[in-house]
Amino acid sequence: MTEVRGEDGLVPEYRWALPSVLLGDGREGRRVRRSTRDWIVDITVFLLACGITLLTLPELQDEPNLLLAIEQVVGALSCAAVWLRRRWPVGLALVTIVLSSYLELAGGASVVAMFTVAVHRPFKISGPITLLAIFTLGPYVVLRPQEELSPLATGIVGTAIVLTVFAWGIVIRARRQLIWSLRQRADIAAEEAKRLERERIAREMHDVLAHRISMLSLHAGALEFRPDAPADEISRAAGAIRSNAHLALQDLREVIGVLRHAAPGEDDTVPDRPQPTLADLPTLVEECRQAGMDIRLDLRAGGAPEGLGRNLYRIVQEALTNARKHAGGAPVTVTVTGKRGKGLSAEVRNPLWSRHPLRIPGAKAGLIGLTERAELAGGRLEHGPTPEGEFVVRAWLPWPVETTLEDA
Repeated sequence: MTEVRGEDGLVPEYRWALPSVLLGDGREGRRVRRSTRDWIVDITVFLLACGITLLTLPELQDEPNLLLAIEQVVGALSCAAVWLRRRWPVGLALVTIVLSSYLELAGGASVVAMFTVAVHRPFKISGPITLLAIFTLGPYVVLRPQEELSPLATGIVGTAIVLTVFAWGIVIRARRQLIWSLRQRADIAAEEAKRLERERIAREMHDVLAHRISMLSLHAGALEFRPDAPADEISRAAGAIRSNAHLALQDLREVIGVLRHAAPGEDDTVPDRPQPTLADLPTLVEECRQAGMDIRLDLRAGGAPEGLGRNLYRIVQEALTNARKHAGGAPVTVTVTGKRGKGLSAEVRNPLWSRHPLRIPGAKAGLIGLTERAELAGGRLEHGPTPEGEFVVRAWLPWPVETTLEDA
């Protein structure tokens, strides 16, 4: 991150900064604090203006003493005024251009001033100033004729110098604008990547925690409604509650660890647990059965890439969570089919009725999150009741013939 100095100190520069500040423009009449690079550039252009002035000085030896004295004073003041080019670029250019219409020693400072305006001001300002410099060549050619060159040749040479300086400044300004635009795009891309990562973490946590909490609620509800259950069932339910609570805390710790690791100066690292894939679906179904769900799995797909399998696993997991919350005790059927080049499909069915509905508050974002996950993977998701009195969640995800690095 770079910093732009203002009158009140250092101000961090983000992609929201004004383009004029990023281009190095000093605000008209405002105090300018130079960086090391600015000092080097300003010293160079000051020496350039002084060099042009000294090279012109021998040509004035035959001029009257009064005119020579005026030339020398104006030339020295013009070179000294070059140090004001960042603070008053337009004013300096106008003054030096007018002076150079008759006084030769003001020419070096006027060239530097025109170049500064071309670099630091838009064309609507630098263009008219360049035209003014061309027009002022007329009085100079008439009032100060050169012995070596004819008036026409002097005008052509002067116009060529003005246009060259202007074009050079425009090229540098365009380059700076391009660099600023690329930096802005990079900042926008970085912000977008952070936003997508936050959304991914939120989506993962919603899917995982909703599953864990619904399992806790299911086992706790069983203990509440069956206080006279055998001791081994109560022990098994308590063990399941403890296990799911531990897993939920571990999932939270993973996310907090990721966020801490992303913070500057934080050295703590939390190793990621292996992410679930399509091969873990039977384990998920068995876990739900142990919690008391009546669930049947028909898995007719295998060998799916890890990324694809993880997305389908999360979709089925969230669909089972919704089934526990809204149709507890109802039988659930999970069907997964697919092959390479044809895509991977999943269908989760359950009746709309429930013997033991779970009263778990939700954000109403589960199905929305499933739809977003499927669309981000390039697939689609449909959900809703059927005429047969069932609620169905159908998902299809593309399974390309060639596996990409993202899928792996």
